[in-house]
Amino acid sequence: MDDGRPLFAQIAEDIASAVVDGTYPEETQVPSSNELAAFHRINPATAAKGLNQLVTQGVLYKRRGIGMFVAEGARSRLLDSRREDFARQYIAPLVTEARKLGIDPEQLKKMIDVWGDDR
Repeated sequence: MDDGRPLFAQIAEDIASAVVDGTYPEETQVPSSNELAAFHRINPATAAKGLNQLVTQGVLYKRRGIGMFVAEGARSRLLDSRREDFARQYIAPLVTEARKLGIDPEQLKKMIDVWGDDR
């Protein structure tokens, strides 16, 4: 863990990715802040901040005295958000550049189809 982003953000991203890939299905418990802190050798408050960020986003919820659990619909919300981010980060610049090059939407679709075929 050290890609220049704050550790709590990396913890949140790791848990969110595990929700998306099915490692933590809805209504299952995620590791506690103490477990995450021990595993990553970080302060438990830092791990808790990452978990609380996911609570704020509606990905996790707290069961008092028991721990944090994946919220119902969390995977779907995360996928929607990631698809939106993908479009903003990759599709928008692609379309802009295609326009600059005089590539119309139909040509662009054909190019994507060709490049999508096991290249």
